[in-house]
Amino acid sequence: MMESAKASSDAESATADAFAAATANLRAQRPIRSVRLRRIVSNLQELDIPDAERELREYIARYPDDADALSLLANLLALSRRNREAALLLERCLDIAPDFAAARFSYARVLSQLNEFEAALRELDRLLAADSENPLFRQMKANVLETIGENEQSLAICEQLVTENPSRAASWISYGHALRAMGAREESAAAYRNAYWSLANMKAVRFSNDDIAAMQEHLKRTDIPSDDRVLLQFSLGKAYEDLGDYARSWEQYAKGNATARLRIEYDSDAMSSRVAVNKRLFTSEFFKSRYGVGCKAPDPIFVVGRPRSGSTLIEQILSSHSAIEGAGELPYIPALASRLKECDAPTYGADYPELLAKLDPAGFEAMGEEYLNKAKVHRKLVRPFFTDKKPPNSFHIGLLHLILPNAKIIDARRHPAACCLSMYRQHFSTTNLRLTELGRGYRDYVELMAHFDRVLPGKIHRVIYEDTVRNAEAEVRKLLDYLNLPFEENCLRFYETKRMVHTPSSEQVRRPISDEAVDHWRHYEPWLGPLIESLGSVFTCYPEVPRELR
Repeated sequence: MMESAKASSDAESATADAFAAATANLRAQRPIRSVRLRRIVSNLQELDIPDAERELREYIARYPDDADALSLLANLLALSRRNREAALLLERCLDIAPDFAAARFSYARVLSQLNEFEAALRELDRLLAADSENPLFRQMKANVLETIGENEQSLAICEQLVTENPSRAASWISYGHALRAMGAREESAAAYRNAYWSLANMKAVRFSNDDIAAMQEHLKRTDIPSDDRVLLQFSLGKAYEDLGDYARSWEQYAKGNATARLRIEYDSDAMSSRVAVNKRLFTSEFFKSRYGVGCKAPDPIFVVGRPRSGSTLIEQILSSHSAIEGAGELPYIPALASRLKECDAPTYGADYPELLAKLDPAGFEAMGEEYLNKAKVHRKLVRPFFTDKKPPNSFHIGLLHLILPNAKIIDARRHPAACCLSMYRQHFSTTNLRLTELGRGYRDYVELMAHFDRVLPGKIHRVIYEDTVRNAEAEVRKLLDYLNLPFEENCLRFYETKRMVHTPSSEQVRRPISDEAVDHWRHYEPWLGPLIESLGSVFTCYPEVPRELR
């Protein structure tokens, strides 16, 4: 039986929550002194963000050295993802009040969101120097350390936190993630059992009958938070799947996805529009006219694809080569695109990516060098090449080619039904979409990549998942030929490579290659009609690209 997972809400409430106490203490350390500012704060919940921002800016115009007001405005801007503006305000705030711990904590969080990880660690270390036991500071430091690949340090902090907070599910999840990244499967499973739901993402672990009974009983309760209910439904979906009861499994996955979808902002038309913009802007003539721009370094190998497409397997194979380091999913290309959109779109009167047509070509080299400098913190080994396998980079291929023209791009492709179903069965914060949305998104992706195949012939190497698992050596040799690297046997023994893997595929890539997942989607075929219909010719033509999308 699961331990903390079965604990009642009464037992949990009886245990002091160190995180809640630390949060309350952080707020209590600096009460707002200004009566007018307290009045503004009391009205903030009734105002929308623009009105709240206006109220705070008017106050700051009169009282520019009020650190409380600067901190409040910065946090408001951070809610709108205006992190650069928030960072500037927090710098001013801390110049005025260097001991304002809550503001420094916010500053560390904003720096982390801006991918300024080393700067974030400096702020966290300063906070910990004054309050070394604070669990909020320690948890954020563990998160940042994990992001930059300092996994042993991160794991040590997570282990301390879970020991101190055994009834806190989030602590067990963080600890389980850290163990899983290091390949400690059994220990990770034990940690996840104390939080139920994360076991659903561990494909090599099966729920016991006691686990299933406990989750079923838990779902009967009416006081479960909606988020917990969704996570339990995904866990039960996985449990029934392991038992071969696909009808009950589908019922739980469908319920969990339906609820999760309500909280996701997603517009299929907007994604299709992005594809259309890319096709209209990035023509052969566009790239020919900018030949020679960008940073010439060949270091990055970008692995793109839809989520659950086999990109982690590709990265693990490549990371087993003596010339390549697997750096995981780096945030820097999307961040560059966001910065362009925020900073340059108003100047040039165009939105990203269209504004790339108006930028000074000399700037592309600087952006390429900036990307490489940011990536240095993730490169722990002295190897000439490294992978960046962030899937959304597929929407930035035009930018990639302009700033790093000698970088390699690998397209991970998996059967559309298998890929989309795998996304549907996984509880992601951004991909719990309707079946029709998943199908349309996959189809849009195929169309986008077909366009770049046409305008940048030979630039992108496609790896078909099914071909790889059925004839690994032949496909690995093709892949290394594309990278101009010699074949190494270690690439076929990728499961022996010791490295951190943070994606849901972390267990699979630590086992010898198998084709067991190739046709697994057929167990759910009776319920996949809307998906197959939305995929259309992409489904029937796979792995070929339908003529109308070329």
